[in-house]
Parts: sequence; structure tokens; C-alpha cells
Amino acid sequence: MPFCSKCGNQVGATDVFCGRCGTRQPVSGATPPPPPPRPDPRRPDPLRSDPLTGMNPRTASILCYVPAIGWIASIVVLASARFRHNRLVRFHAFQGLYLFVAWLMDDWVLRPVFGWVPGLHFYQLVEAVLLGMSIFMMVKAAHDEAYALPLFGELAQRSMVDE
Repeated sequence: MPFCSKCGNQVGATDVFCGRCGTRQPVSGATPPPPPPRPDPRRPDPLRSDPLTGMNPRTASILCYVPAIGWIASIVVLASARFRHNRLVRFHAFQGLYLFVAWLMDDWVLRPVFGWVPGLHFYQLVEAVLLGMSIFMMVKAAHDEAYALPLFGELAQRSMVDE
């Protein structure tokens, strides 16, 4: 059995490195192990790539307006390197976030305030308007249009200026 060329520790016949000091051992007639495979430059590393790499910008814009879950898509789009320089998608993401905040205000403020009054369901009218706005914006995003909703569009455009 061979010994390490540096520290004298006993090593196996096929060991490439010493178990004690880590020194590379001289090759003794055995074929060296093959080098590790090189990554294909055309395929991104799945651990380091952006999860939105293959997503179409139009799809990302539409997802930002889906009621109840659009806020998640908006945050993912705004945090993504894929859409960092796409102003149209980022506009839709900001506007979708502000529309979601309006949904929250309706659910957390208007419903408790007006929900107890019999016959007066103001919060339901607001919900219907917000749903209509969401559907309208999904259609506009599908046509790659940056339509600015009143108030929400202005806030989205102001958010874009700071970038």
C-alpha cells in the first residue's frame, strides 16, 4: 500500500488526494479520473437562474391583475431580474399592487363600516367596480397597453419615476 508523498500517511492505490493533508498524490500508471462535466453555456444554471426566465412579459402583466393572487405576481415581477428594465411590465405590477390595496381597504374598512346597515351594501358596489377594473386591465395588459387607471395609474407612474 502506498504512502502520501508529503506527510507519509498511508493512502489507497487509487486515492488521488491524501486523507490527512489533502496533497494531490502522484499518478502511478492508473488512468486519471475524467474531469467533471462542464456546464452548457446555452442552458442556465437552475440554482442561479431567474424563475421567470421563460415567462412572456404579456403573461406577467396579466397575472398582476388576477384578483386575490395578483399581488403575489406583482411582487415577484418587481423583484425579478428578468423584468427589471421592462417599464411596461413594471407599470402593470405597480398598478396591480395598488388595485390590491383598494381590495384590502374595501374588505377591511368598507365592509365592517357599511356591512351592518340593512339594505345599504356600498362595499358590494365597490367590489363590483374593482372586479371590473381588474378584468379591464387584464384585457389592456393582454394587448400590451399601458392604460393608467384613475388614481392607481398615477401612483404606479410615480413609483416608476423613482427607479
